[in-house]
Amino acid sequence: MLRFQHSEYLWALIFLLFLQVAFLGVSWWKRRSIRQMGDPALVEKLFTGYSRKLFVLKFLLIFLAFFFGVLGLANLQKGSRMEKITRKGVDVMIALDVSKSMMATDIQPDRLTRAKQLISKLMDKLDNDRVGLVVFAGNAYLQMPLTVDYSAAKMYLSTVSPDMIPTQGTAIGQAIQVSDDAFNKKERKHKALVLISDGEDHDETAIQKTKAAFENGVVTNTIGIGSVSGSPLPDPETGGYKKDRQGNTVISKLNEEELKTIAAAGKGMYQHLDNNTDDVVNTLVAKIDSMEQKEFGENVFTDYNSYFQYFLGLSLALLLIEFFIPEIRHKRVSTDSQPA
Repeated sequence: MLRFQHSEYLWALIFLLFLQVAFLGVSWWKRRSIRQMGDPALVEKLFTGYSRKLFVLKFLLIFLAFFFGVLGLANLQKGSRMEKITRKGVDVMIALDVSKSMMATDIQPDRLTRAKQLISKLMDKLDNDRVGLVVFAGNAYLQMPLTVDYSAAKMYLSTVSPDMIPTQGTAIGQAIQVSDDAFNKKERKHKALVLISDGEDHDETAIQKTKAAFENGVVTNTIGIGSVSGSPLPDPETGGYKKDRQGNTVISKLNEEELKTIAAAGKGMYQHLDNNTDDVVNTLVAKIDSMEQKEFGENVFTDYNSYFQYFLGLSLALLLIEFFIPEIRHKRVSTDSQPA
């Protein structure tokens, strides 16, 4: 099994795009300067020793050095020893609302960002529990199945945005159904659902789906995010706030009653998230830890061989090669022998 020990460093590969843009920009500037001087073919001959190939080669070496350097920092590892580990825990499915209303800023910096921060802190508190992720707006999708790999779970979480589900709405009922289906149907306990939403524009099947999930052993907890008084929704196209067809500013409000009703139907609890993220997480973890836990065995790698040194060595070698390659080709100077 291959893995990156520090997968968060892989985000640095985005800077390769900036390197490429910088290279194309410099190349365009050089070509434009040459055209302004006269015929490009004649002008380039005046530049004694100039080599466009060497210029491109130096860029490629820097590009590859950065690429392998990032891989080295991320530390590619291969599992070398596998053991069967017995864990005790609960299966926790998180259903996250990613509708446009979650971009309201009545809780800073916005509802969705604070919800993601809460989920990240919750994962830090969980120990042997398996965690999964469902995202929903007008539709619901299983973003990540149940796993104990919290680092992978956080990577999935970082990609969540309202753009991933074009259909708008708040399909809470469908989100509960998808979450229920993601659990082991053969079990009737050890299952918890954490639903995070502003509860706005919900569908009418939420209570029915919650009761059906409870019959399958799923305890549903809800977390309301936002304010009851509401907040206008930012409009990225205009830079202002969204307006309805009559020109009125759209106000998104937290529907606490709906979320409280869902929690009651699922025999769980409701909490309101504002600036008390740690309190909400601690209360939720205590609720999950109080549930009956199950034992499950997994074959996991306990020892890994690291290969970062090869990537960092290759990166350093490429940088040294680039340093000693001149952009200007030195021409040999021939001297005629003089008679004695």
